[in-house]
Amino acid sequence: MDSQGRKVVVCDNGTGFVKCGYAGSNFPEHIFPALVGRPIIRSTTKVGNIEIKNNKKMDLMVGDEASELRSMLEVNYPMENGIVRNWDDMKHLWDYTFGPEKLNIDTRNCKILLTEPPMNPTKNREKIVEVMFETYQFSGVYVAIQAVLTLYAQGDYIPAVNNFPLKKELKITCYFARSVYLHRESIGIEVERMDTPVTKWYGTGNGSNVYRERLVCNLVGVGENKLQLDGKLPDGRIIKVGGERFEAPEALFQPHLINVEGVGVAELLFNTIQAADIDTRSEFYKHIVLSGGSTMYPGLPSRLERELKQLYLERVLKGDVEKLSKFKIRIEDPPRRKHMVFLGGAVLADIMKDKDNFWMTRQEYQEKGVRVLEKLGVTVR
Repeated sequence: MDSQGRKVVVCDNGTGFVKCGYAGSNFPEHIFPALVGRPIIRSTTKVGNIEIKNNKKMDLMVGDEASELRSMLEVNYPMENGIVRNWDDMKHLWDYTFGPEKLNIDTRNCKILLTEPPMNPTKNREKIVEVMFETYQFSGVYVAIQAVLTLYAQGDYIPAVNNFPLKKELKITCYFARSVYLHRESIGIEVERMDTPVTKWYGTGNGSNVYRERLVCNLVGVGENKLQLDGKLPDGRIIKVGGERFEAPEALFQPHLINVEGVGVAELLFNTIQAADIDTRSEFYKHIVLSGGSTMYPGLPSRLERELKQLYLERVLKGDVEKLSKFKIRIEDPPRRKHMVFLGGAVLADIMKDKDNFWMTRQEYQEKGVRVLEKLGVTVR
């Protein structure tokens, strides 16, 4: 538990950022970059008020510290497209999360709710559970699908969830409390590829990811009348950013702009809904929920709605404009959608915190090993 006696932790490990806090919270307690950095120059050096650490066992910096000095570090993101790829660095990230730098909890007396993308490989999930019980000794563990947690945060029961951290793009729907898995595809756009042409033109180097997050981007055709804006780089330099600030988010709708084959997010969502049973499609169109940091671009909801209407007109109504007036569509874009997965996790964990049959317990893990995942409906071979 922490200093206030809170015993249920929620941890949303994203590819780019970690959001962590406690059950029942209205906002994450901590938000920090999900990165691990090792100094390029292996020595104890001070830059301003920050010391680049030299540890005999490991030279590394994690989270906020690594982000501030990333230009002097060899940076690694332990997760790729929502799936852990480097378990050693992932453990460093969890040490940082649960340790004195952030939550500062006694994990042995806590339960934890973790998040995962749909179709997370079973082996990956088994490893997560193994680490939580064997390394951190949590008393209870639950692993929830990110899209479902979005629904808890939004309070919707008939939504089509469109949670697209780029390559992890997914759709899951719940129809009158009945879970329906419709479709899962990827727009195929890696985060790094959306740096172009911004990072190439302005040479942001190792700070390119930070710059991409902070750059004020917009989508074409949303009433933006100011083409050029000032952009501040991580090292403090001010640059003029022009038309290229429209090009990065435009790749979500036109992947061919960055040489990626496939359809954009609007057509992907349209195809998903049209793949559903015909009597459910109208409800899905009226309950599209945006979630995740990639949905925060100004103008994205209106652009998505406009393109979905155009696709429906062309492919379903065959160009009959008169019938289009009867087509109902609603894009829900909650102001806090950047943190919707964590908020949904906080709601669910708070509701279920005292229900022992909800959690995989340490005792069950000691008896069954990773087969304890069968409690979540996961088939373990």
